[in-house]
Amino acid sequence: MPSSLRILCVHGLGDQRQSNWDADWSSAIKRAVGTSAGVELDFRFLTYDPIFERTDISFAETLGAFWKLARSGLGGLFRQPRGPVSNISDRLRWTAGYVVAWVEDEQFQQETRALVLDTLRDYKPDIVLAHSLGSLVTYNAFSHADAGESEAAKALASTHYVTFGSQIGNPFVLGNLTYGRVQRLAVRHWHHLYNEHDDVFTAPLKVQGVDNFNQLLTPFDLPGFGDHDAAGYLTHAVTQTSFWTPMVDLAARQSRAVGRKAVAGVNRWNRSLPTAAPSTRRKAVLIGIDDYPDPANRLSGCVNDVFAMSATLQDCGFEPEQIRVCLNERATADGIISRLEWLVDGAQPGDQLVFFYSGHGARVPEYGQQQEPDRLTETLVPYDFDWTPEHGVSDEQINSFYAQLPYETHLLMIFDCCHSGSMHRDGAGRARGITPPDDIRHRQLRWNREAEMWVERDFTPLNKAFSSQAAKRQAFFGSNFATVRLGRAALLRVNDQKSYDRAKKARGAPIGPFLPVIIEACGEEQYSYEYRHGATSYGAFTFCLTSILRKEKNISFQKLVQLATERLERLGYNQKPQILGPAIDLDAKVPFETGRGGQPPARNLPGSATPRTSG
Repeated sequence: MPSSLRILCVHGLGDQRQSNWDADWSSAIKRAVGTSAGVELDFRFLTYDPIFERTDISFAETLGAFWKLARSGLGGLFRQPRGPVSNISDRLRWTAGYVVAWVEDEQFQQETRALVLDTLRDYKPDIVLAHSLGSLVTYNAFSHADAGESEAAKALASTHYVTFGSQIGNPFVLGNLTYGRVQRLAVRHWHHLYNEHDDVFTAPLKVQGVDNFNQLLTPFDLPGFGDHDAAGYLTHAVTQTSFWTPMVDLAARQSRAVGRKAVAGVNRWNRSLPTAAPSTRRKAVLIGIDDYPDPANRLSGCVNDVFAMSATLQDCGFEPEQIRVCLNERATADGIISRLEWLVDGAQPGDQLVFFYSGHGARVPEYGQQQEPDRLTETLVPYDFDWTPEHGVSDEQINSFYAQLPYETHLLMIFDCCHSGSMHRDGAGRARGITPPDDIRHRQLRWNREAEMWVERDFTPLNKAFSSQAAKRQAFFGSNFATVRLGRAALLRVNDQKSYDRAKKARGAPIGPFLPVIIEACGEEQYSYEYRHGATSYGAFTFCLTSILRKEKNISFQKLVQLATERLERLGYNQKPQILGPAIDLDAKVPFETGRGGQPPARNLPGSATPRTSG
């Protein structure tokens, strides 16, 4: 009996009823599989155009949609949209318009969901190929409670799901469609094809701790929208060798097993995850920058902070090879991002991960949909920082690394810096924050005609529905309620708390992005100071924090920050450390072994000399 593959194809955006997309796709797939494979290919082509044609979108709506997707994009042109709106192609605007219209309309989603699941039940495909908007339509169907119906669930369990040219990982889509986190799907396997050159609001996917997901890198760069072309993904060499060839082999094994007590074939893509309690894995990335290129911005205690933190972590049970450091000129934006990638790579429940940063911080006013500044963005200041998004490290760039971590992972992020902008310096009392150049600062100001003075611009609050509690909104969005703060995944948390609670109850499981425990050296409008320990400089906060970790056994995160705050206050430092994270984690003990380093002599503690807090 010849082997066969039943393939359900779901197109991307654009009215395909008058196109040859079905012939183009089937031809591309046949080329990828090869004529000598001995497998029969059976196709069904699903079109959702009749649903979408009932929606009219104006020019203004498409432009607004473009900004929603583009400003949250992770790469290329869309990291920070620039230039006149006339330079945005009609196709790109309309693509954005329909994506956003569908993402923001539950009735719209309900219709496409029913279409997809009805087709799934009827056709029972071996493979579902979903391109661009088709990947959103199918993901929404497969991740919804409706897919739990017995017939749909049975069909889904044997399906290989392939997404390509997909906007699923776009932060706007994540926040509005998935509550900020991609779910594990009850498919046999999910294969995500990612092309870094595809500019149609696509993004890579990181789904940590899931055994039935893998991402294939399929780079190709063609003129115009050629790098979004479905055939380019389907016939890519990586797709052929890593998907089509094993699928054909699997189909052949299944065919030979027909009539036996049988086997469904080996799934070569599934990754082995620990079934028993694994040994604790620990990893830490420590960043310190003293020697900034501009002499006026140089610090003197950040590298020492890194070595102090490394010694402390090793006293707490970390092995030297589990700790990576990045110092001075090596701590560029790319250098920091690549080490973050190493930190979370392969993370599993129970892992203990630490990210520590000592250096300058900053806040950057950023332009929005109306071509005017509409928010502030906190950023770390890498060695090559130049006030552009490409050379900063903001939460918009790093939340993809932590948002998908297993909820049982322990990630601690420590920031010994400040973002309030300061050039105070008085020897050991230097503050760790830099003032923006005047052209950047101008974005944050407006002219007050009555007072004849420059005053702070009022920004529109981000996500007013986030919480009814002002203190909680301030913790996530700053005192102006319009700041994208580090480690909060705030742009992935766009729903109100009641919506989260309802969705969590309906799903019977946690939802939303993973949130780390964040410890910051000072309050939002305060400065983080340096301390001179004899002839050696440290961050006052880091020096206190490490000495407490070395001394106190079985300490909770809350207690750790409380003791650091008390010590800094007692010694005259005008900075109050902050802590944020899931309540269950804040009250828990620090997961690694504290109190193993002994107590330093009293003369070595801050305060044995008069602290210098400002110039």
